[in-house]
Amino acid sequence: MKNRLFAVSAVSAVLPLCAPALSAQESEIEEERREMTETSVSGLSISPLSLSVELSSRYIYRGLQYGDAPVGFATLGYGYKGFNAYILGAYAVNNSHQEVDLGVSYTYRWLTVGASDYYFPSAAGENDKYFDFDRHTTLHSVDAYVTVAPEKVPVWLTLSCYVFGNDRKADGKNAYSSYAELGYTYSFRQNNAISLAVGSALNRSFYNNYERGFSVVNIALKYATAFRFGSFRLPVCASYVLNPEKEKSYFTFSLFFNL
Repeated sequence: MKNRLFAVSAVSAVLPLCAPALSAQESEIEEERREMTETSVSGLSISPLSLSVELSSRYIYRGLQYGDAPVGFATLGYGYKGFNAYILGAYAVNNSHQEVDLGVSYTYRWLTVGASDYYFPSAAGENDKYFDFDRHTTLHSVDAYVTVAPEKVPVWLTLSCYVFGNDRKADGKNAYSSYAELGYTYSFRQNNAISLAVGSALNRSFYNNYERGFSVVNIALKYATAFRFGSFRLPVCASYVLNPEKEKSYFTFSLFFNL
């Protein structure tokens, strides 16, 4: 699962907290990449590759916290005609969380389908084995998802299910941890947006410690803007996250740099 159960104080983005619909991994960074492409000098060839860095006061994903210190994310992305792929590394400054993700997705108009492989070397320390794909012992978790985001209505719906890997019930069988999120974004002025998302676990899953079925695990209110210094643009966001299931709340702040 984004089974950060090993490092969970409590579940990234890819990229995490400030990404409203997909993984932290694919929101602010991809939007920045598209904007840079659209505003580039006419006639110049734009690379489909992108490199970005996010610095966040905490790593919160789907209402769960990973690690207990500020986290840095580095992402290498590729985008071409609706197809996107990424490699992400996330590291807490005190080594309480480490993560290496791979992901692919395809977007056609209002529909996005994708899959991400989450891997947590900090779960096993020096004994981790990246190429261990045995379903009983692997530390990989594969999340398949679909997101519907109407072009003319600022809402999104994401459905996600962990289809393979480190998402095991007590009997060792795959739990197929499933999650649904509904969100709304209100944009105003220039470079300002407020979003509200509500996410729920749909079954007995790592989101609720495999103890119950449907449960609300993520209520996230986010404000995103960007500071401009001449031609330089610095995206930032602040988020308040409430997890009713675990009775936890978080407030985080993030900075984004596109290289």
